[in-house]
Amino acid sequence: MDRFQRRPSWLFTVTVIIPFLLSTLYFGVLASDVYVSESQFVVRSPEKPSASGLGILLQSAGFANAGEEVFTAKAFAESRDALRALNTNDAYRKAYTRPEISIFDRFNPFGWGGSFEDLFSYFSSHVQINADPTTSISTLTVRAYSAQDAYWINRKLLQMSEATVNNLNERGQGDLVRYATVEVEAAKKDAEQASLALARLRNRSGIVDPEKQAEAQLQMISKLQDELIASKTQLAQLKAFTPENPQIPTLQERVRAIQGEINEQSGLLVGKRSSLASSAVEFQRRMLENQLAEKQLSSALAALADAKNEARRQQVYVERIVDPNLPDEPIEPRRLRGILATLAIGFAAWGILAMLIAGVREHGN
Repeated sequence: MDRFQRRPSWLFTVTVIIPFLLSTLYFGVLASDVYVSESQFVVRSPEKPSASGLGILLQSAGFANAGEEVFTAKAFAESRDALRALNTNDAYRKAYTRPEISIFDRFNPFGWGGSFEDLFSYFSSHVQINADPTTSISTLTVRAYSAQDAYWINRKLLQMSEATVNNLNERGQGDLVRYATVEVEAAKKDAEQASLALARLRNRSGIVDPEKQAEAQLQMISKLQDELIASKTQLAQLKAFTPENPQIPTLQERVRAIQGEINEQSGLLVGKRSSLASSAVEFQRRMLENQLAEKQLSSALAALADAKNEARRQQVYVERIVDPNLPDEPIEPRRLRGILATLAIGFAAWGILAMLIAGVREHGN
């Protein structure tokens, strides 16, 4: 009876002994060796400041960390596109379906699920990028079942991440200059239209500058008025002292001619539909439009020059800190730690369940 009671209980067997034996079998015999290849990189930009230690160090050399591009590189390296590129000619799938890999670690060991989504799920569990926000250093870790595969995948992903950042950089530069060029072309077109409209108005009215032309006509009218006053004075003196003087009709005709010329010049200046005063409003509008168009063109050209300078200066690129390593021995799985962890978890589960069962029994009694 005592011998029977000293046997392990079913709860202890289920929570501790069986998991321990299975863990020992897996980690001791079945689990395949895992080779881990790591690389580290940072995405740098000469215009984005950073307050971190490494960022200050890089900034002192004229560079800063580019936060958005880091996450872009991370997102691409963990994406389906990256896996699709790696799996060209089925290379990635073959690397993880070799027969020497344990069936517990091999991809699709029984042939039940070999879709691309299954492969992507498997890929996500073997590739990891950690971006340290304090240093902006990203660590790319690849786990594989041979040293060459881990090194090859890590190197390939790093190259594709570099290409992705370079493509984004080139696209951003192109967009910046392209948008500025479109603005310049639109401003050129507006300036050309405003200039042509002003030229057509000048040809139609025969006036180049209404202000200067009005000033010249006013001077002419002023001179005519002086002559008119002088002629009228002379005519009045002749009528008063020599009423029979034969120059009187000539002076009277001269006064009428001068008055007619004054009326004509005044009509050109104001009053008529084709006078300078009537054309001045449209001239002012056309000249204002022309000046605004020229200023817009000047601003657009300055913006294009700034955009080109910005594009030349906005160089974002991946700087490798640590190249992918070729591991010379597997570092995973950590077999002893796995067995001990399974044992610890089993004991914890057994203790908790044993107390619960004892509590239930006491409550029933």
